[in-house]
Amino acid sequence: MTTIAVFVDVQNMYYTCRDQFGCSLNYRNFYAFLQQRGDVVHAFAYAIERADDKQRKFQDALRHIGFTVKLKPFIQRSDGTSKGDWDVGITIDMLEYAGTVDEVILLSGDGDFAMLLSHIKQKFPTRCTVVGVDQLTAFALRQSADEFLPVGSQWLQGS
Repeated sequence: MTTIAVFVDVQNMYYTCRDQFGCSLNYRNFYAFLQQRGDVVHAFAYAIERADDKQRKFQDALRHIGFTVKLKPFIQRSDGTSKGDWDVGITIDMLEYAGTVDEVILLSGDGDFAMLLSHIKQKFPTRCTVVGVDQLTAFALRQSADEFLPVGSQWLQGS
């Protein structure tokens, strides 16, 4: 059976699904799909920690489904902008686990990960799959993957 490690850029998936479909990703349905695809040996969801009950419930639901939730503090800058991306953390973890599984699956549309996937494919005999919102996934990221799976209705809330 194919071994899989999954890495979810929660913020990216939230905003791209909301902007394109007006709803959220259904992580339970997506995880069920992953289990049909192979043996999910690692599943990480990278999120921003906010003092908010709704976010805590969402993160608890992710844990219940089978994800290890990694949290980074929300940073509000003095100029009113905010920061809270996980690009470096996701990169480190993907490099750490890529050599231990048959396939890495990245849920993100962020083109900054294209170089990472290209590097993984050169260094490891690991298949790289990207899952993202079709119209909002960077072309470079799609090109760097072995396979691109567009988010469809089967993985959206209310489906």
